Amino acid sequence: MAINFSVNGKPVSVNAPESTRLLWVLREELKLTGTKYGCGIAACGACTVHLAGIATRSCVVPISLVGNRPIVTIEAMTSDTVGKAVQDAWVSRDVVQCGYCQSGQIMSAVALLKSNRKPGDPEIEASMGGNLCRCGTYPRIREAIKAASEQIK
Repeated sequence: MAINFSVNGKPVSVNAPESTRLLWVLREELKLTGTKYGCGIAACGACTVHLAGIATRSCVVPISLVGNRPIVTIEAMTSDTVGKAVQDAWVSRDVVQCGYCQSGQIMSAVALLKSNRKPGDPEIEASMGGNLCRCGTYPRIREAIKAASEQIK
């Protein structure tokens, strides 16, 4: 069955069963591999994308539920003002160690900063709490979010 939706501002059409998870459509059908598979149960955040502007765990969303809501992935963050500020802060604060979780971390941070330009520690903790980092870079993630918030106009 052909399913039509928008990814990173471009219309796409895929032939997939309606129950296919958004993560697998992005990775396997559309070859957007920046979104990672971590746990498959929405517990780790590695698969985070923006669905209609909301940080969403793509590993549990059936493609049939996307409808006409736009999807934005990590691949589009360099052309997004907030996304670029977050990525720059990630680099300047040397956040990444192994890097596996970082696309999901960045997508959650961007969603946070789009809804709250100057988050404090409690807001950062609440927003980022569902993103796990095996390397334990949480202090640098928090610092990078604060640095990015200072760069956003």
